[in-house]
Amino acid sequence: MFSRPGSARPDSSTTGPPVRDPANLWRLLRYVRPYALGLSLGILTTLFSAGLSLVFPKLFGNLIDASFLKTGSGTGPLDQIVLLLLAIFAVVAMLTALQSFLIARVGVRVIADLRRAVFTHLLTLSPRFFASRRTGELTSRLTSDVSTVQGVVSSALSQLLSQVVTLIGAVTLMILTSFRLSLFTLALIPIIIATAFIIGFRIRKAAREVQDRVAAASASAEEAISGVRVVQSFTAESLEAERYTVAVEASYRASLTRIRLTSLLIGIMTFLAFGSLAGVLWYGGRQVLTGEITPGKLVSFLFYALQVGLNVGGLAGIFSQVQEALGASSRIFELLDIDSDLPGAAEPLAVGRLSGQVSFNDVSFRYGEELGGPTLRSLNLDVSPGQTVALVGPSGAGKSTLVSLLPRFYDVSGGSLKVDGVDLRRLDLAELRSQVGLVPQETLLFSGSVSENILYGRRDATPQQVREAARSANAEEFILKLPQGFDTAVGERGVKLSGGQRQRIAIARAILKNPRILILDEATSALDNESEALVQAALETLMVGRTSFVIAHRLSTIRAADLIVVMDAGMIVQRGTHTELIAEGGLYKDLYDLQFRSERALRGIPAPS
Repeated sequence: MFSRPGSARPDSSTTGPPVRDPANLWRLLRYVRPYALGLSLGILTTLFSAGLSLVFPKLFGNLIDASFLKTGSGTGPLDQIVLLLLAIFAVVAMLTALQSFLIARVGVRVIADLRRAVFTHLLTLSPRFFASRRTGELTSRLTSDVSTVQGVVSSALSQLLSQVVTLIGAVTLMILTSFRLSLFTLALIPIIIATAFIIGFRIRKAAREVQDRVAAASASAEEAISGVRVVQSFTAESLEAERYTVAVEASYRASLTRIRLTSLLIGIMTFLAFGSLAGVLWYGGRQVLTGEITPGKLVSFLFYALQVGLNVGGLAGIFSQVQEALGASSRIFELLDIDSDLPGAAEPLAVGRLSGQVSFNDVSFRYGEELGGPTLRSLNLDVSPGQTVALVGPSGAGKSTLVSLLPRFYDVSGGSLKVDGVDLRRLDLAELRSQVGLVPQETLLFSGSVSENILYGRRDATPQQVREAARSANAEEFILKLPQGFDTAVGERGVKLSGGQRQRIAIARAILKNPRILILDEATSALDNESEALVQAALETLMVGRTSFVIAHRLSTIRAADLIVVMDAGMIVQRGTHTELIAEGGLYKDLYDLQFRSERALRGIPAPS
């Protein structure tokens, strides 16, 4: 909201990829802990299902032997085996459905909690943090990165347990079925595993590259869409389209690399799988011919071998999934680990109802070492309760920076800022801000209704109080003419309303909040004369009885201020009433005369001789 003129937004993408720290998996499990019962039931059903799956190969082998070997007992054994298989299939199907539901429910709940935790934490960080981050990058972490983590939370744990149990059981039963054939088969598995891990490692690197490229494209699109009026006013549609195209093409090339590697892995693994199957059939067929095993045992062995292969491949897939999730979770926890540069007091003082006395004591402030010298220099200013202070000066003088210190968007770099005699850093931040009202030059309305936007200042207010606030802000008349009155949706950022209408709703929002300290940051500079008159009248109503800091582009609107503070290069160079400053001469008189002549010229009035 408040920004240093001429300051650049560092590109956070240059900070490099986060380290895949395995400890982040344990941090993820903390979010699972509240849902341990549901997860435990899901894991239990998974283990039962995995155990029953080991019965299939044995029964299939018995089915083959009962079908092709003469036992003299008719079809009875065959019928019994089929019925038993169907019963086991039904139980496994029910267990699979149940575990899928239980695990998935835990997964989506945990991801919802994680998204909420990240978003809530972001809201606690100061504007200094957001000045160095692109909005698209942050939203990408909230969406795509969290979605990447979801697979691990919702299914990887149960799959890991299931596949480990099945793998151990299948290997054991393979050995019990045919020891020699098991040795032959197990000798082929390391080749398959090594291939999967070598190519899988490159796939993981490519997947991370895709994530980064998609995040960059999202950031580019978000900036262009949020500033579409500027884009269109400068006819820069083709430029932004080209930028987005470059970002999309970069993500496409990264995706293509991942697809090539994935396709290569699929092809090699398919050959190895079927080649291994052919080898096992060849070696097992020789054992059947020599009478070492029955055809049914060979079939059972093949099923066990197939389970081993599938589970080894599944474990490799889980490993790849976990690696991707580690990268994504590192980006998420990187945000959660950022501490606000506005630390709270160890024992914050209760604010109570402020009187509105404000004291700047030798205050200095700088945005950062990399941005040059201080923005405010050794500034001293005492403001009495209920006093109206106007801040004037050339662009870049530090006016907006000064008022941004009042709601503690930033902390002073030197000196102290006190309210009612107490340093802001000793007060509870939320309580302090609840008593500071802000009406900025560029009004931000949210995409709800008119009423919801006014209620943003005090969400427990009654509909009657909302109407009274709108009336005091000279907004009730136009609101009642809207299609649904106070229930009319204003669109994203209030796009369905005019600038003057948006500003009056912002004033109604501030009136309803009833702050003790009021900040008006060039609140009428972007309005036409008619809208400015209505907004100015509403502002005068709003300022009554409050300590007000007014930054005004038209000096004629602040002549009645109790105190006019003239700033230049981060310092106070003059202070006094309008009459005193005109008589004194200096920067204020120069600014006033320049603006006075400009207004006369615009109206076609000749300058006095």
